Amino acid sequence: MGIERNRRFTYLAMLSAVAIALNLLESIYIGPIFGVLRLGLANIAALLALKLMSRTEMVIVNVMRVVIGNLLRGTIFGSTFWISSGGVLLSSTVMVLLDLAGASVLFTSICGSIAHSLGQVLIVSFIYKQIGMTAILPYLLLGSIPTGIAIGVTANLVLKHIRPLTEKRR
Repeated sequence: MGIERNRRFTYLAMLSAVAIALNLLESIYIGPIFGVLRLGLANIAALLALKLMSRTEMVIVNVMRVVIGNLLRGTIFGSTFWISSGGVLLSSTVMVLLDLAGASVLFTSICGSIAHSLGQVLIVSFIYKQIGMTAILPYLLLGSIPTGIAIGVTANLVLKHIRPLTEKRR
């Protein structure tokens, strides 16, 4: 029991570290596409946690990514933190519900991407008290579909090459 628990904790730590690294890489080196869209590379780690581990551990990976990523960038508890948190809260909720329904990784990724954009726009509108910010929502939602597809396809490829946690070691 102790070995399995340590192994799961190690996987959780590694997936969290990958999510944080991808988040930082994307925010520092890649930046937004068309000025507002991000790829969401860290969602690869979240999808892996969801499919290889559990819903709870996927949420932990997402929370660690937002908290530690913002801490490392020096934006903790600033508007960036709250906007990221809103996106992650809504996308994690949608991804958990879709996993409960047995949805595919690709569909979960697309819907999670859409929910993340929606959550961010809602938080931006709330923080800046500008309901007009929702005018950008159609563009974000349109951009969320191809980025969700790219992340879902990538997560599927990685899942094909990773041994499931439940498989016995030799």
